[in-house]
Amino acid sequence: MVADSEYAFFEGLPRSRGAAAALLSTADGRLLLVKPTYKPGWSLPGGVIEEGESPLAACRRECGEELGFVPVLDRLVCVDWLPPELHPDRRPATVFVFSGALEEADLARVRLPPDELSDAMLAAPEESAELLGEVTRRRVTAAAEALMRGSTLYMEHGRRVLESG
Repeated sequence: MVADSEYAFFEGLPRSRGAAAALLSTADGRLLLVKPTYKPGWSLPGGVIEEGESPLAACRRECGEELGFVPVLDRLVCVDWLPPELHPDRRPATVFVFSGALEEADLARVRLPPDELSDAMLAAPEESAELLGEVTRRRVTAAAEALMRGSTLYMEHGRRVLESG
């Protein structure tokens, strides 16, 4: 049992948000992008990590909700820390990007939730760079390159800091 003073200590610690996204690519390197209805531009399938949920479980859940199927996710390719000034609540966030292979036929399986997503497409890396916001573009471009090299990236605000593998 946690004493009240210990609970108060933990309640006073800073809070951070987490998100997970799926970098789903075809054999020829095209990426699956989705178009949210609640913000401009395109992004990877994924979303917020719920309380008590692991990043991988969140990514699988979000893909199921957003795409209508859960792809096989085979590895972590990127972790990107986002500074607090990017968000209205002034809290930092950490985005986990997992990779998975996608067959072109999988696009026909996509079932978008109309209240959340309006479209999905396969885009070549250079095409996707034109469709994504600045920070997301840096993250997705670097994550796709890390996937090709078989490495894993640690990023801050969409900028490479460390690479392993």
